[in-house]
Amino acid sequence: MTYDIVIRGGDVIARAGRFTGDIAVSGGRIVALGAGLGPADREIDAAGRVVTPGGVDPHCHIEQLSGMGLVNADTFETATAAAAMGGTTTLISFAAQMRGERPRDTVAAYSDRARRGARVDHAFHVSVADPAAPHFHDDLMALAAEGHRSIKVFTTYAIGLGDAEILSVMDTAREAGALVCVHCETDAIVARERARLLAAGRTRPLDHAASRPREAEAEAVHRICRFAELTGARVMIFHVTCIEALEEVRAARARGAPVLAETCTHYLFQTEADLDRPGLEGAKWMCSPPQRAPADRDALWEGLARGDLALVSSDHAPYRFDASGKLAAGEAPPFDRIANGQPGLELRLPLLFDAMVTQGRLGAQAFVELTATAPARLYGLPRKGDIAPGMDADLVLWDPGRTHTYGADDLHDNVGYNPFEGHTVTGWPERVLLRGETIVEDGVLHAGPGSGRWIARPEPGAPR
Repeated sequence: MTYDIVIRGGDVIARAGRFTGDIAVSGGRIVALGAGLGPADREIDAAGRVVTPGGVDPHCHIEQLSGMGLVNADTFETATAAAAMGGTTTLISFAAQMRGERPRDTVAAYSDRARRGARVDHAFHVSVADPAAPHFHDDLMALAAEGHRSIKVFTTYAIGLGDAEILSVMDTAREAGALVCVHCETDAIVARERARLLAAGRTRPLDHAASRPREAEAEAVHRICRFAELTGARVMIFHVTCIEALEEVRAARARGAPVLAETCTHYLFQTEADLDRPGLEGAKWMCSPPQRAPADRDALWEGLARGDLALVSSDHAPYRFDASGKLAAGEAPPFDRIANGQPGLELRLPLLFDAMVTQGRLGAQAFVELTATAPARLYGLPRKGDIAPGMDADLVLWDPGRTHTYGADDLHDNVGYNPFEGHTVTGWPERVLLRGETIVEDGVLHAGPGSGRWIARPEPGAPR
């Protein structure tokens, strides 16, 4: 047969192993792996290049109203441009319910935004804020049946749910075959520490870290793990940051609790010292939960190695450093009036490729598992996250010897700054394919708005 495309002679890293050879593509899917494949209508020379699956980022905030009442800086058009430029070909963002709004209406409106702007493939978490809204239970059940198989809840912020509400959502999720994703911080602890710090005149971005202490995260993680055991609902603990929270996850999993957990790029490379900058500059690095100490950062890497943490997401939460975002409350706001979050969609894969493949920390197979294969498997994304016959031809060709130092504003999102300015990586996504089509080549973006597809998901974790 004649293939549509053969990607020839690459250093291929797949779930099944690493080999040097060819990848044949027809109809947007991988149809064969081997040596000397062909003929093909088109060939791509991958000699000297590392070939990995396109990244799967399951934790991105795009065109979403935050818990602090601000809309993210990115549209689907800009966020997915950044994703593609960084090698991410599939993402999951949040259809965020407002109080009184039916979940079905939330998802319908959000789907329209994605349909117009998304340049890469995508799915949605249904983020809930009001379980008392009309038809709440029936809508969640119907949405899950249609392929929206994950539900997000918060234990803090104005959109946080009470314990009884979380238990009820977990019961619904178990019934629907959906995964419950949880932002874990105990709101009472956060409120206490915030009030104490502000009363003492401690208002700097650095004080944000103290206002959301590790005890708040660990206590909430412990509680949610016990809720998962009680209800039988499958749970993903979002953005684990510290030793104590990691220990809670490890203990719950050892008991057989249906609990998974992730961490994020910035927790693996940053610490709370990044908030300690002149004036309000540290606001650019503010996120919740906050970055912790170097020992916590090391523990997270160990948690990835041990399998306590299942994947690494970006938690892309973009706000500009101006009156539309971080400085919406004025030119000198206290930490509690500054939007939380930083850009990460374009950064996640190059940072981790440098650390894991180039420098060898955990290794190339782990890089593929944590950034593509595990997210696709655990969130039920069919045909994503691996290089194997039958999978979508979502591929990244890396120049393993290319060195890049990040600049002040060199990302393709709409944030206007790069939190990794001055950081140097070796290994660069030179070419990116989505379903066999080249969407990035030599720093040029070729994917147009609306070219990405929504993915209906079977029950998370189900066989492909």
